[in-house]
Amino acid sequence: MARDYYEVLGLARTATTEEITKTYKKLARQHHPDRNPGDKQAEVRFKEIQNAYEVLSDATKRSQYDQFGHAGPQMGGGPGGPGGFNFGGPGGPQIDPEHDEIFSRIFGDRDSGGFKYEDMFGGGAPGRGKGRGRRAGPSAENVEVEARVPFTTAANGGAVSLQMGARQIEVKVPAGIDDGQKLRVSGQGPGGGDITVQIRVEEHPYFRREGKDVLLDLPISISEALLGSKIEVPTVKGERVHVKIRPGTSSGSKIRLAGMGIAGGDQYLIVKIMVPKGGASDDHSRKLIEDFEKHHPVDARADVSWK
Repeated sequence: MARDYYEVLGLARTATTEEITKTYKKLARQHHPDRNPGDKQAEVRFKEIQNAYEVLSDATKRSQYDQFGHAGPQMGGGPGGPGGFNFGGPGGPQIDPEHDEIFSRIFGDRDSGGFKYEDMFGGGAPGRGKGRGRRAGPSAENVEVEARVPFTTAANGGAVSLQMGARQIEVKVPAGIDDGQKLRVSGQGPGGGDITVQIRVEEHPYFRREGKDVLLDLPISISEALLGSKIEVPTVKGERVHVKIRPGTSSGSKIRLAGMGIAGGDQYLIVKIMVPKGGASDDHSRKLIEDFEKHHPVDARADVSWK
């Protein structure tokens, strides 16, 4: 049985949207597969966190979940959403026996000419697809489905699995595909029809995208900013490279990693200088900072437009 979504995120049912988002980012960063290569448990935990966040961050889905539990998002969610139809994994949709029984009572048993939950949503006979297509029939039909794709797969290319009835279909995802973009798979739908796959790109814990460029925040210390340093950073391609921080680097500066973005784009490191909490809290430290300022004066607001 699926765990309670509030329990997954470690939050009370009264948690605000801001608390949910903040907790999600922290947990997703901690359990992301890129940070835990080869750790299957972390991968399962990451998917669990993703599913919980997608429901609880949406006011409508959260309201359904609060009223009906896991039955709410399952019966009200769209393709590819948590608790709905899973097109991203090899197992396909999971049919809850309780829901199957409810549908049998309402619409009649399959043996008596009725149908079950799995029939209605395409999990029964081979060839039935899930999504917004019409009911399967003897002639070819075109269907449209959604597939959730990890950020790095969308950036670098790869494949996503679709479960169409009893069949599993691998769909190639080209490098650089955008969220909302559609792919067409010819002849693999019901009766030999086509499948249109709408891609939904998942957020990444620390990478952001602007067109073909990738952005990554790079925190550095005051001493690293003043004296310079060499720091190891991750790239969207899964590699780690060393970058040189020049002496006198200011917060907000961009360091360009040419060609390390998406489909020929660049990766940019956005420098963020971190200062000690509480600042220079003792007299000795304060005197050192004041002496440094005297020897290296800076007019920090010399170029601002509002001065």
